[in-house]
Amino acid sequence: MELLKAAILGIVQGLTEFLPISSSGHLILVREAAGWKLLADPHLNKVFDVALHAGTFLALLAYFRSDVMRLLGALASSLRAGIRGQPDRRLAWTIVIGTIPAAIAGLAGEEVVENRLGAPMLVVAQLIVFALLLWLADARGRKTRTITRADWGDGVIIGIAQAVALAPGVSRSGITITAGLMRAMTRESAARFSFLLSIPIVGGTAAYSFLGLIRHPSLLPAGSWSLFAVGLLAAAVSGYLCIRCFLRYLQTRTLRPFVWYRILLGLVLLGWFAVGR
Repeated sequence: MELLKAAILGIVQGLTEFLPISSSGHLILVREAAGWKLLADPHLNKVFDVALHAGTFLALLAYFRSDVMRLLGALASSLRAGIRGQPDRRLAWTIVIGTIPAAIAGLAGEEVVENRLGAPMLVVAQLIVFALLLWLADARGRKTRTITRADWGDGVIIGIAQAVALAPGVSRSGITITAGLMRAMTRESAARFSFLLSIPIVGGTAAYSFLGLIRHPSLLPAGSWSLFAVGLLAAAVSGYLCIRCFLRYLQTRTLRPFVWYRILLGLVLLGWFAVGR
């Protein structure tokens, strides 16, 4: 039964990490609704969530493997020859710049995020508020710029948006896509930039947490590694399929269904928590 729960949470993570509907918010709400305490120790539950993020990191690497190799090469060559007139080199440095705000916020505000921003009612409020911002950006954005025209201004603004997404319910993909649309990117380019921008942060967070577990394996109860493996695999497979389908969807359709989903979910949960569950 615990393995089934791990698989379900992995699928939830994989689907909601890349759709603009908040993966961390959904993980919290699924646990609250079902009353699941997959691991008795709250710290281990947080580490399990990191394992799920590692699964979505693998999904990103699998889908964007050619982009990652090309941009790493462009980043290396820019150190020798500069970036002038080279879109890939500019994009690589834009991603580097965009990574900095979330890295700083994650290190400086980890305790606040863990202890104060995960309350279910706050998650609900953020689901609704940032849904409205997504709707506004989708409706008003000019959608004239592709990812090849991304610049350092995009890196700063979308990077700050990614830092805000540390709060559960905001949605990392949702707020970074919102910021990209406000910067006049097309829907597909905003999503693609959002996903590429997430690779360093998601990968770094997962690596840091797993390094701690490798150094102190006794922190994990006997048999819990199987839960981590099942959750990670489920998140990786569902995440890869979600990226593929979502980018195709954005080529011809709007983000309005995700806005309405977030608002409806928020209102339902608001009523549910108001009557004491």
